[in-house]
Amino acid sequence: MPATNPQITALLSEQISAGDFPSAVYVVAQRGEVVFADALGHSVVEPYSVANKFETIYDLASLTKPLVTGFLCARRIESGELTLDSSVSHYVPEFDRTDKQMITVRELLTHTAGLPAWRPLYLLTAGEPERAAGAIASLDLEYKPGTRVVYTDLGFITLGILLERITGHSLVELARKEIIDALKLEHTFFNPELALQTGIAASENGNNYEREMCEQTEADVYANSRQRMIWGEVHDGNAYFLGGAAGHAGLFSTASDVLVLAQQFQSEHTSSFKSETCSYFRTNMTRGLEEARSLGWQLAATKDSTAGTDLPSDAFGHNGFTGTSCWIDPEHDRVFILLTNRTHVRKLPFANINSVRRQFHSFAVQALDLDLA
Repeated sequence: MPATNPQITALLSEQISAGDFPSAVYVVAQRGEVVFADALGHSVVEPYSVANKFETIYDLASLTKPLVTGFLCARRIESGELTLDSSVSHYVPEFDRTDKQMITVRELLTHTAGLPAWRPLYLLTAGEPERAAGAIASLDLEYKPGTRVVYTDLGFITLGILLERITGHSLVELARKEIIDALKLEHTFFNPELALQTGIAASENGNNYEREMCEQTEADVYANSRQRMIWGEVHDGNAYFLGGAAGHAGLFSTASDVLVLAQQFQSEHTSSFKSETCSYFRTNMTRGLEEARSLGWQLAATKDSTAGTDLPSDAFGHNGFTGTSCWIDPEHDRVFILLTNRTHVRKLPFANINSVRRQFHSFAVQALDLDLA
């Protein structure tokens, strides 16, 4: 086990004691090697207590967006099977509507397509997952595509459907063949087997967060929300509705496997992409807009990003709603991974841990720079 970092461990222990999240695992890597790592707290508190381990599996939530969907899109852009500025309607005919026929793959990948941030597809489709693309396409755009960055799950759900349409394979099959099996990831998957449950960090007791959102945005109440401990199954309601695997959420993994995945986006370490493809991940494709966005990732140049002030502007990363994050600094060949389960045994509202993420990065950078001095 690599060395722990006293400042980071103390920071996370304090947040655990404060009830912001019951468990945390962190990894800080440099030049392909783990420098600092630790596991703290309890991955499960209810219905019984399970001490956290470095090998604990977490629901990565929206880290699925870059680690699976962005990854698979980049491979097809590299091969020429997909192009950034192609119209989505070319691959997903449901988008062949007056207001959406010119939306591009790039705009979905950078959250600039004009789609709403979130809608409960389980309500909009009358409980029929195969109608998801049509339900998204029928929504009114909230702004002209390409003019704003508004983070949205719906765009990445659409990208997941697009990948399935152009390949003839499910997202699970694509991820297993091109990512999980190719990289020999033994603890990364969609829809974990029940036998693995005790090794997985538990999530919310009931889908109360989404239930409240449904009540605020829809006339109908989501009567079928999961009123049980969500543990070993995806927390996100749309991903659960879509079979546990979707373009925006559903991936489960450990910190060690996330590190292997993160290194695929770095030209120095990748076995999945050409070096020039890796430049897409650190290139700002949304200059002049609210956020700096690259292919599937947010850039540290974004004002108030969770990268904090100690990562260079072209570092790229992503957060997950369940309390996960991964940031990559290609300039210094560094990776920062923080996995928590902030939705477990926590009354609403869930803790906003963005300041913790920034402090984690600051402590890590300070320690790495000190070692180099």
